[in-house]
Amino acid sequence: MKKIGRLDRPDNFGSATLFSNPVLERISRTHISIPISLFLAIASVSLYYGLVATSIPIGLGLGFFLFGTLTFTFVEYMMHKYFFHMEPDTPLKDKLQYNVHGVHHDYPKDKDRLAMPPFVSAAYAAILYLLFSLLMGDFALYFLPGFLLGYAGYLGVHYVVHVYNPPKNFLKVLWVNHAIHHYKDPDAAFGVSSPLWDYFFGTLPKKE
Repeated sequence: MKKIGRLDRPDNFGSATLFSNPVLERISRTHISIPISLFLAIASVSLYYGLVATSIPIGLGLGFFLFGTLTFTFVEYMMHKYFFHMEPDTPLKDKLQYNVHGVHHDYPKDKDRLAMPPFVSAAYAAILYLLFSLLMGDFALYFLPGFLLGYAGYLGVHYVVHVYNPPKNFLKVLWVNHAIHHYKDPDAAFGVSSPLWDYFFGTLPKKE
């Protein structure tokens, strides 16, 4: 099992100090509403320009929008499994893994570190726009909003599963899977917003 935080913590409450510099420490934190609002705003602007500045048929644009959302769920799974849970076999990778994700496993109830800081989120959005535009031209104006909607949805789900009690409906599986990932088996249940790719790649939690 890969090292990922300290699974033997009895309560996982509290918060970690990642930076001795108070400015860096402050900007390493964010309220969840800030990156979600940022992604939704960028998605809305991109979708608007897709509708008014291109000749792409709405049906085709909607297809790219939905494909963007599906693509995000795949990227979410792969990033979580292979980057956030990378094998920390060098000091640099160990520090990177802890700062990016291990600290969240140590302190999963720290609400200020359930998303990347706003400047990182904005950089992500800019890089994604340039990449998607290079790959698909004007279709990126539809694909990007779908991808960012998936990202915003992931952030929202990740927040509520850590902050609120599970509901008594079909969504409860998201709470259960993520709790297993944090407190029992960090090598299972990498999908946060959806168990789709865990099912596809065989990483769903084992039933006992």
